[in-house]
Amino acid sequence: MGRGRVELKRIENKINRQVTFAKRRNGLLKKAYELSVLCDAEVALIIFSNRGKLYEFCSSSRYHQNKPIFVPFKHTGKKKHKSFSLLTLSVSFTPSLS
Repeated sequence: MGRGRVELKRIENKINRQVTFAKRRNGLLKKAYELSVLCDAEVALIIFSNRGKLYEFCSSSRYHQNKPIFVPFKHTGKKKHKSFSLLTLSVSFTPSLS
């Protein structure tokens, strides 16, 4: 028997929220890796935690030499989380036609 649907709303308990974030982050990273291996696809995944910590996955090592640079962005709105802006991306994402 399968699990029921999860109501998508913010988890108020910060410990439960952190545990859920860690589990789902690891699951997402695993799925990105599986997709890259099974389908021979080039996959890039960038995740920011609510504290601004960066988690990344890239299936191809050729993109690691010119990583995008993320810097904290001052936000004047009422949001509690940090925003980030993409400064530079000097990577060519031209797929190989082989």
